[in-house]
Amino acid sequence: MSNNKANILLVEDEENLHEPLKLNLEMEGYTVTSAYDGTEALKHIANEYFDLIILDVMLPEIDGVTVAETVRVNNNNVPILMLSAKNASADRVLGLKKGADDYLTKPFNLEELLLRVEKLINKNKKLLDKENIGDTYTFGNNLVDFKAQDAITFDGKKVELSKKEAQLLKLLFENKNEVVTREKILQMVWGYNVYPTTRTIDNFILNFRKYFEEDSRNPKYFHSVRGVGYKYTI
Repeated sequence: MSNNKANILLVEDEENLHEPLKLNLEMEGYTVTSAYDGTEALKHIANEYFDLIILDVMLPEIDGVTVAETVRVNNNNVPILMLSAKNASADRVLGLKKGADDYLTKPFNLEELLLRVEKLINKNKKLLDKENIGDTYTFGNNLVDFKAQDAITFDGKKVELSKKEAQLLKLLFENKNEVVTREKILQMVWGYNVYPTTRTIDNFILNFRKYFEEDSRNPKYFHSVRGVGYKYTI
């Protein structure tokens, strides 16, 4: 199955719908995390990486539209499939406006939902697989060798890189001039369920400045974007 291991957050308060949906998604090979209200959903989203969120509109505590809006305000681009018993086009438009990528009206056909899930995850994966970087990468007078896991810096020094340093550098280079969110770094470098603190990632960026910046206090290449993520510019 092409999408096994993709992580889905299922946010639905009706247990008689939540449980069979979860079961069917797991049978398709997905890993499913459950949330039954908006507050619980936002806690999961803040601390974990998901490939897709299936989000009911009518939820206790915080409704689905507000959850979607909060996710987008925090610069998280995770795909959102919204579920709603409301069929009015105004509701669909509002859901899509507030950040949903797709919208299904209850009752829905299970096969259609599974197809939409697969399509959204595949589309997002294509976006994540940005520019492909080879074994070596040069910027300024620095050269990074990913195979050897080392670098020659602008002043001719050789620096040994840890595996995670090499992975994070590669991710930043692949997304040059764009902010890479903390969530994406968690997914790509640390794997799904191990969460370093923001401080840990900050320390990596500080190391990169020491290695590769002529003036580490006024970085040209490696930037922290407060509350969002990190950026490599050239």
